[in-house]
This record gives sequence, structure tokens and C-alpha cells, in this order.
Amino acid sequence: MQEEYTDSSSSTFPRQLDIAKISVYGLSILSAALFLFLPFFNLLHPSPWQRSLGTIHGFGSLLATVVAVYTGHLAFPLLRGVGKILPQMRTLTFWSSAIAFLGIATGNLAYMRYRAGIEFGGARAWLKENTPLGQYVLMEYHEFSVLFTLPIGVACTWILWKYGDSILEKENRPVLAASCVALMAMMFFAMGGLVTGLGIAKIHAL
Repeated sequence: MQEEYTDSSSSTFPRQLDIAKISVYGLSILSAALFLFLPFFNLLHPSPWQRSLGTIHGFGSLLATVVAVYTGHLAFPLLRGVGKILPQMRTLTFWSSAIAFLGIATGNLAYMRYRAGIEFGGARAWLKENTPLGQYVLMEYHEFSVLFTLPIGVACTWILWKYGDSILEKENRPVLAASCVALMAMMFFAMGGLVTGLGIAKIHAL
């Protein structure tokens, strides 16, 4: 009788492991959705330029950062010789390059407005006038660091597709190591560009 009660209880109520697993996946999905929703807050901005250019560039740069960070994290096991993720890495490096181009292209759209004169409400002129440290430190780093993501991504894509599975061979280990370190650097530049871009937008938007 006691065994029947125990069996029926265990079949009715989920195990603690199942509850923890569902909670982790649920919170992960919710956190990712909220994070990806961040650029759309620009739609509430009073400036028409920020509503349009800010939203477009924000979405492009955030997507580029997410893909670059995921690719950079996978570079760590690839550097240790985990060959099963190599096909995935070839695809990810290609999309990292393509979406990095999207982020840079949309950034140039926003940059044209950013360079407007102070009489037109240009953010660059306002920053130089009121908080030059924000312009000469945050924005200068932002302008140049994110540009490195595209050539790094293109070079790593070409290397991984050219060498194929042979990149895991002993004689090609230096090429594999250099490619993995470059993808980690791409991840760093993408994250730094996102943080400094958000910082500049917080000080003064378009």
C-alpha cells in the first residue's frame, strides 16, 4: 500500500531535477528575449533620428555581438582540439562576418547623424563641448574597435573553409591556434563596441 502511494505521488508531482531544468531553460529564454528587446526602447525616444537610426543600428549591433560572442566562446574548445564542432564553427564564422558587416553598415548610417553640427543637435559636437572625455575615450574606442570585427571574421572564415578538417592535424595546429585567438579577439571587440556604444547613447543620443 505504501509503495503504491509512493509510485502515484512520484508520477503526479515532477521531480526536483525536472523543475530545476525547466526553471533554468525558462529563465534563460526570458533573459535572452529581454536582452534582444533592448534596441526597441529607442522607439520611445523623442528624437526622430534616434527612433529610426538608433533602432536599426541597435538591433544590428546587438545581433552582431550575440553571434560573435557565441562564436568566440566555441573557439575555446576548438583550440583544445574538439573537432566535432568544426563544421559549426565554419558556419558561425561566416555568419559572424556577415552580421558584423550589418552592424558596421548600420553604424555608418547613425554616424552621419552623429557628426552633425551642434546647431543641428549633433551628438559628437555636444559631447566635445560638454564631456570631451566621453568623446575622446568611449567614442574613439567605439569607432575603431568594432571595425576590427569584420576583417578578423572574414580572415577566420577563409582559413576555416580553406583548411577544412585538415586544420586539426598536427602540422596545422599553429593556424588553428591563431584562428581561435583571433575569434576570441573578435568577441572582445564586439563586446567592447556594444558597451561603449550604449555608454555614448546614454550620455547623449542622436
